[in-house]
Amino acid sequence: MGADRACKPSLPYVTSPADDAESIQGVRDPIYARGRQREMKRRTLFAGGAAVLALMGIGIFIWNGSSAQRAAAQSPRGGERAVPVSVATAAKQPVQVRLDALGTVTTIASVAIKSRMDSEIVAVNFADGARVKQGDILFVLDSRAIEAQIRQLEGNVARAQAQIEGAERDIARFTELVAKNATPTVNLDNAKTQAGAFAGTLKADQAALENLKVQLSYATIRAPISGRIGMASAKLGNIVRQADALALATINQIAPIYVSFTISQRDLPDVRSALAAETATLEAVIAGTDARSHGLVTMIENTVDPATGMMTIRATMPNQNELLWPGTLVNTALTLRIEQRVTVPTSAVQLSQAGTFVFVVKDNVANVRPVTIERTVDGMSAIKSGLEAGEIVVTDGQLLLSNGTRVTPRGGANS
Repeated sequence: MGADRACKPSLPYVTSPADDAESIQGVRDPIYARGRQREMKRRTLFAGGAAVLALMGIGIFIWNGSSAQRAAAQSPRGGERAVPVSVATAAKQPVQVRLDALGTVTTIASVAIKSRMDSEIVAVNFADGARVKQGDILFVLDSRAIEAQIRQLEGNVARAQAQIEGAERDIARFTELVAKNATPTVNLDNAKTQAGAFAGTLKADQAALENLKVQLSYATIRAPISGRIGMASAKLGNIVRQADALALATINQIAPIYVSFTISQRDLPDVRSALAAETATLEAVIAGTDARSHGLVTMIENTVDPATGMMTIRATMPNQNELLWPGTLVNTALTLRIEQRVTVPTSAVQLSQAGTFVFVVKDNVANVRPVTIERTVDGMSAIKSGLEAGEIVVTDGQLLLSNGTRVTPRGGANS
C-alpha cells in the first residue's frame, strides 16, 4: 500500500470535480493515468506547433510587405502607370482688353402724365403697357363747360369788333365836320376815345378766348414722347384734378436707352484713350441669359466718388428690339481694344503658394511650369510670360499629377 502511494504520478492540474474523479480513477488505475499523460503531451505539442506556424506566417507577411515597399521605393518613376489627362495647345490669338462690371438700365426720358384741369375722364385711348408715339391721344376729359365759355367769349369779341367799326365811322364823320367847322373838335376827340376803348375791350376778349382755347387743349391729353406706357391709374369716368399727386400714367422711352455702370479710377486713362480712338464698345448681357445688346460709351461722369474711388460711365444702346428694360440689372463688358496674346483654357491654370502654374506635357511627361496671367476673358487665360504658343498643357486630371509624372494625353492635342 505504501509502495502504491510512492509511485502515484503528480497530477498536472485540478480544475473541476470531473478532473478530481479522473484523478481518483488514475490513482486506482495506473495504466489509465499513463494514457492520460500521453494525451496531454500530444495536445501541448499540437498547440505549440500551431503557434509556431502562425508566427512564421506573420513574419513572412511582414517581410513580403517591406520588400515590396523597398522595391517600390527603389523602382524608377518611368515604371509608374501613366495618368490619363486632357490636354490643349497654347495658341496666340486676339484677346479683348475688357472691363467687366454690373450695370443698370435707365431710360433716356420718362414722363409722368398728369391732368392740368379738373374734369371727368370720358375716354382712354390706350392699353396698359402699350407702345405709344409722340402726339398720340391718351386721355380725353369732359370739356363742355369750357366750350360754352369759348362760345360766349367769341360773342363778346364779335360785339367788340362791331363797336370798333361804329367808332371808326364816327371818327371819319367828325373829321369831315371839324374840317368844315360844322362841329366842335371835342366830338372828334370823344369818338377817338370811344374807338380806343372798344379796341381795348376787343383785345381783352380775344386774350380770354385764347386762354380758354388753351384750357380746352388740356382736355385732350397727348403723349409727349414715344415709348412704353405703364398702367393707367384712372379709368373712364374717374374725376381727375390738377392737385392729384398720383400720375395718370407714365411713359418711358425704351429705344434708345441708357446703361450705366461704374469703373475704378485707375481704369480711367485706358477708357479715355479708347474713347479718343473710337474703339470702346459695350456689350450688356442680362444676368442668367444669353440675351445681349451692344452700344457705345457716350458719357463719363466729371468727378470721381472720393469715398469709393469709382466713377460712373454711361453707354447709349439702340435697343430696337426692346431687349433692355428700365431698371434691369445687366453684366456689362466694356471692350477697350484687342491685343495678340498666347492663350490657354482657364481650366489649365493652377494656383499654389508660389503663384500660378500649368502642367506642360512633353514626351508624355508632365512638368510644372510657372506662368503669369495677364487677364481672363470668356474662359481663356492670356499668358503674359512663362509659356509659348504651340506648347501642350494639361486641362483636366491635375490632381493626380506631380512634377515629372508620366501621362497619357487625350483630347485637344497629343504630345
